[in-house]
Amino acid sequence: MKTFVPFMKLVSAVVITVLLSASAVAQSGPGGVSGSGTGNTNSGGNGNDLLTSGLKFSNPKLETASYTDLKKGAIYLFEDVMAGVDARLKIDSLVGNAKVTQIDDNSNGLGYKDALQPEIQSGNVIGSSYAVFTISFYVANTNTPAYLQQVNATALDIDGNLNLKEFAEIRMGTGSVAKYMSTTLEISLLDLLLGKFRGTNLLGIERTGIDTSSMSNMFTAVNKNISSFTVKYGTNTLLPTNDTRQFSMYMKGFTYPSQVTLPVDIISFNAMLEGTNKVNLAWVTSTEKNVSHYVVERSFDGKEFSQAGIVFSFGNTQDKMTYTFTDKVSSATGSVVYYRIRTVNIDAKEQISIIRLIRFEKENTSKIAVTTYPNPVTSDLRVTIPANWQNKKVSYELIGNNGRLTLRAESGNSSQTETINVSNLTAGVYMVKVTCNGETATQKIVKQ
Repeated sequence: MKTFVPFMKLVSAVVITVLLSASAVAQSGPGGVSGSGTGNTNSGGNGNDLLTSGLKFSNPKLETASYTDLKKGAIYLFEDVMAGVDARLKIDSLVGNAKVTQIDDNSNGLGYKDALQPEIQSGNVIGSSYAVFTISFYVANTNTPAYLQQVNATALDIDGNLNLKEFAEIRMGTGSVAKYMSTTLEISLLDLLLGKFRGTNLLGIERTGIDTSSMSNMFTAVNKNISSFTVKYGTNTLLPTNDTRQFSMYMKGFTYPSQVTLPVDIISFNAMLEGTNKVNLAWVTSTEKNVSHYVVERSFDGKEFSQAGIVFSFGNTQDKMTYTFTDKVSSATGSVVYYRIRTVNIDAKEQISIIRLIRFEKENTSKIAVTTYPNPVTSDLRVTIPANWQNKKVSYELIGNNGRLTLRAESGNSSQTETINVSNLTAGVYMVKVTCNGETATQKIVKQ
């Protein structure tokens, strides 16, 4: 459906991040931007206007040097994506030898001129390759971030063939929902929790063109007053290829036949170690609809998960609900155990949470210390904190050899082991500084 060139769709993925500042202006509908204030500002505009008008991406202009065109670091300006608002798109990275061949392809009348339609060439690998983009919104002709009241992002034409299956993953954060046609056999839609939704092609049938009437191959993610969201397009292939694929993200909302809105929004999920072998899990939901139960799953390698227990849901509710589960793992001394929550709906559709880790130390110690691993690290750094710091406010800082703070993260109710992504840091030696209630522990790590 997305391809207009004489190639099959290939193993590519596109990750798009839209950054909106919470301190910028509020949207008052497609007619313009008005007022200033926080994310709760409402100047009387109707966010539902975006269901019909949407945001318009067309005629990108390269702002960086000409040699950066279609390469990592290139920045493109899209003027007037809505009245009074511009957008800038940056190519953050290219993974798996993927190449961006066009930043917004609207040729041959394929797809929609107002949609964002990047064209990506596969890296000729088995598996996946992708490009990562960042989009920032600004008050027109300024560098002042623009804050939108409501954002609708629709992933169109999620199809495939015998060799590959496409997927689209949109993450809008807490409070977001995803809508799709419940009777579709073309895609499955999973709520991966914390506002992340993934639609994956099932049948492997190539559809012609890009058409919003093909609702069985699309879904829409929606949120209000958000400061950022990400979209990841991709495919997995059985054979290497360098074919070119066109993707399409239409910044509009749609009403689907037999529409279903994914029901559960888990706003927190934490894992704490009590004593030497008792793991206390707790998760909080903000909404539930047609939820049957939750399956607590455990893994000792982070890959193969098995059922540790079942917790039944409260049912349909718009109120916050807190669930707990205790797991006794007698054989886990000196190892790492992984936990996740599988949400099972009444219609048998399932959603999978993020993964939490618990590290079992071989020996107990009263010394205030943190454990960091792996070391050296390339991407995900795991930090295990003392037992008496768990479920408390903890800050995590990485300091370079020059003494400068390079990364900071904070958790209001920290799990025993938190994961920090350090893939964007340059190679070198860093000090990890972890602080809780005035107490501080440090560890040195090597970033490769």
